[in-house]
Amino acid sequence: MQCKITDLRNKEIINVSNGMKMGGICDIEIDTETGDLVSVIVYGRPKALGLLGREEDIVIPWKSIKVIGDDTIIVDFKLEERRNPARKRGYFESNFKQI
Repeated sequence: MQCKITDLRNKEIINVSNGMKMGGICDIEIDTETGDLVSVIVYGRPKALGLLGREEDIVIPWKSIKVIGDDTIIVDFKLEERRNPARKRGYFESNFKQI
């Protein structure tokens, strides 16, 4: 099967390790010396409906891509946990005791 870069952008990326829909490809990274595709880049998830920006973009190495199908791309990618890495305490939690 031959696939163009524009065709890749229209495919949904599914992570097989946790079943999460990761979105679509927004960019690719190519090694200019060898011409090899190094990785694909997926936009980070929007924060607060996109009003507060996005999370960091996800860079998926080419070796993590398992299957490229007609509609989806299956990847096996361990996404480090970004949610609440070291939960910051809010104003009231840090200045007042809990009863």
